[in-house]
Amino acid sequence: MKKSIKIRVAVSYIGIMCLSLIAMLLVNTLFLEKFYLSKKTDSLKKAFEMVNSTDNYAYLKYDTDFLQFCEEKNLSIIVVDHKTSNQIYAYARDADKLYAEAQFGFLDSFSRGNHSVLETTDNYVVEKKTDDRETMDSVNMVGNLDNGNPFLINTPAQSLKDSAIISNIFFLYIGVLTILVSSVIIWFMTRHITRPLQELSSLSQEMANLNFEAKYHSAGQDEISVLGNNLNKMSEALENTISELKTANNELQKDIEKKEQIDEMRKEFLSNVSHELKTPIALIQGYAEGLQECINDDPESREFYCDVIIDEAGKMNNMVKKLLTLNQLEFGNDKVSMERFDLTEVIRGVVQSAQLLAGQKEAELTFSQEAPIYVWGDEFKVEEVVTNYVSNALNHVDYEKKIEEKAQKEGNIVRVSVFNTGDIIPKEDLEKVWIKFYKVDKARTREYGGSGIGLSIVKAIMDSMHQKCGVKNYENGVEFWFELDGKSALHEEQNAVK
Repeated sequence: MKKSIKIRVAVSYIGIMCLSLIAMLLVNTLFLEKFYLSKKTDSLKKAFEMVNSTDNYAYLKYDTDFLQFCEEKNLSIIVVDHKTSNQIYAYARDADKLYAEAQFGFLDSFSRGNHSVLETTDNYVVEKKTDDRETMDSVNMVGNLDNGNPFLINTPAQSLKDSAIISNIFFLYIGVLTILVSSVIIWFMTRHITRPLQELSSLSQEMANLNFEAKYHSAGQDEISVLGNNLNKMSEALENTISELKTANNELQKDIEKKEQIDEMRKEFLSNVSHELKTPIALIQGYAEGLQECINDDPESREFYCDVIIDEAGKMNNMVKKLLTLNQLEFGNDKVSMERFDLTEVIRGVVQSAQLLAGQKEAELTFSQEAPIYVWGDEFKVEEVVTNYVSNALNHVDYEKKIEEKAQKEGNIVRVSVFNTGDIIPKEDLEKVWIKFYKVDKARTREYGGSGIGLSIVKAIMDSMHQKCGVKNYENGVEFWFELDGKSALHEEQNAVK
């Protein structure tokens, strides 16, 4: 199972905060007491220096700096005459009690209660002490001044273990709250940071599926935006390259087949042309001779003869044009340009152009597709295929006189179909309708001037693009269809659905 980079970043940040909280609690537990005692010891040392530097203890009673310092640091001081054991100087809230302690040997042994030595010099000893009677921690400096007078400097100390526990509990509450709030903030921040990465991931997936319409849209000048813009350029280059490769591949396949088909197609072409031109040439010749010999002298008859000649000449001209088109397709002289285009727009244009002729035949021509469908192919040749299918349907529509055109996607293939109500094609003729000059109903084909080449052109165009086409009978009519490559149309169709 893949883990989102957003989740990984958020978990990493939260993990770092949790580790930081644990480290803070550990440091607080292990080093808070030592740091606290170190600061207390420094205060005692400074007080000692101030007391030891003077012989006039009376001056200390009026030294504002000294008194302020003792007040701020909560110090109690007593100095005893080493000769008389009398109190020389005292700064304490309860000086008598402090002196009594001295009288009971406090200055000599400092032995009552639990105590531990913090620092020792020639002049003094600094000890941490808990009085058994008062259960109060204190830090004391006891010793002798340079003049030999004993002294005691005392400062109360809080219960450091309890303080550390309380401090840790407080930090724990604050830390948990900070982690919760930070987690929410980090989640939104990581979502903002990772959104461009997710967009790049989606873009790369679309490119892997050959959907080159997908683009990177996030704005910015950072490294991710530069990467996204480079992917856009690469997508365009790949699309152009694939288009060129498809065109080159079609050309290569045609070259392989062309040499084998040229001789046979030339013979078949000449044979069919001569056969198809025989009838109109004979008609033109007959009516021209009639005009020359003045068989009918009335203007109406001459006009009729001229109309027949013009009509047959027009049919011959149309057939020759179609033959030239078919010849170019079959011999590979007409280059196929593979490109992506909107099939819906092409079909809609053909249908609109044919509406006038459909109205003349009292036929209903419909095409309901609205959303764009993008395909690979030669746009102009596909338009010719659609035109031939619609023209064929108009020439054979009957009964209900309905013509329905559809475009549907089936997997990576887009199928276009043109259905018309009317007579079905005999089963034995279904595969022959693509043959040049083949006519299922010769009388009707002659009636509308058909040459039997239109469907052959369709087959040749689809073969040139290496795509399929076919015909299918229904109870009430006939459907002609062809297929195109719609592999790269995924993005547009998804947007159309949305």
